[in-house]
Amino acid sequence: MVNQASSLEWIKKAEEDFQFAKINFEEEKEFFDQICFHFQQSAEKYLKAYIVAKNLEFRKIHELPTILDHCVKNDSSFEVLREECEYLTEFYMETRYPTLWEGKITKEHAKKALMAIEKIRNFVRGKI
Repeated sequence: MVNQASSLEWIKKAEEDFQFAKINFEEEKEFFDQICFHFQQSAEKYLKAYIVAKNLEFRKIHELPTILDHCVKNDSSFEVLREECEYLTEFYMETRYPTLWEGKITKEHAKKALMAIEKIRNFVRGKI
């Protein structure tokens, strides 16, 4: 059973995070911490949209690999997103507090985060 209305709400919020971060990245704003955080948030919401759509167990967690595990249990093809989820999950906490990230988040980090979320976004949208 597909929970279409609730899933669409998650997709809408995921898309807002994605567009916000992508626009700032494309306009060459140097808010790389915030850009990467919003790409992580977008990935989280896209994966949760799938979970909601398929009426899977929903947990209020933020670690993308753990969220991905729930998706993989329902559809093993989600495993192709493992590397992207592991990369993006770092940006949930590390970008929010000054002492957690070792070094500075750069444009290259943000570019890799953009490529990761685009893969997740396209994949999940094809599954819902």
